[in-house]
Amino acid sequence: MENSSSIHQTALIHSEAKVANNVHIGAYSQVGKNVTIGPNCIIGNHVTITGNTSIGEQTKIYHSASIGEDPQDKKYNGEETKLIIGKRNLIREFCTINKGTAQDRGETRIGDDNWVMAYCHIAHDCVLGNQIILANNTTLGGHVEIDDYAILGGATLVHQFCKIGSHVMTAGGSGIQKDVPPFVITHGNFAAPVGINSEGLKRRGFSAEQLSAIKKGYKIIYRQNNSIEESLIELNKLANENDIVHLYIDFINRSKRGLIR
Repeated sequence: MENSSSIHQTALIHSEAKVANNVHIGAYSQVGKNVTIGPNCIIGNHVTITGNTSIGEQTKIYHSASIGEDPQDKKYNGEETKLIIGKRNLIREFCTINKGTAQDRGETRIGDDNWVMAYCHIAHDCVLGNQIILANNTTLGGHVEIDDYAILGGATLVHQFCKIGSHVMTAGGSGIQKDVPPFVITHGNFAAPVGINSEGLKRRGFSAEQLSAIKKGYKIIYRQNNSIEESLIELNKLANENDIVHLYIDFINRSKRGLIR
């Protein structure tokens, strides 16, 4: 542990924990033996970080969060698994993030620049990309995958093994039980598609040509009564006009639970 870090006198830091330069750890927080905390991180008060957990630089974890605890899975039997959190993440109050299970990938992984708001739960073996927002009380079941730039509205519930594509937006209270393709907005419980995230895409610099192709792709999937196989044929034709359509194609090809309808 580096001398330049600021550790509150009531915090309990295991002697073998690896705490980098310029880390602040608040009152009554606990950091376990196999934890690695990168430089310039801020850990609030009453935070517990345990397990084989790695936290990237400039991440801020607010008060009373539980990070790296055992998975809530009856199959888990004390195996050595991991939680890997990337750089510049904001993890707000009372969030719970569990490590992985040996029966799956053996790790839960969170990318960079994500914002996880208060009371969110990220279960075992989830994989989150970058620039994702989980609004308050969002709950991810085990093995969920979320691609870059997705925004999940408050109290969104995601069933285990679901996949959520890039640039998706879910309305508050959405109940996700199947896979959500890229660019789609969802609403309801059970969640249904209600269009594409046009405003979000414009703000991220998507061109008019890209937006047009994305809208055409959405219509192929959801407005023409196509089967998945028929949709893929049409999407591959559309991809010849604009590469952005490959995000739809790649997502559908890795979907296991089927798409929301």
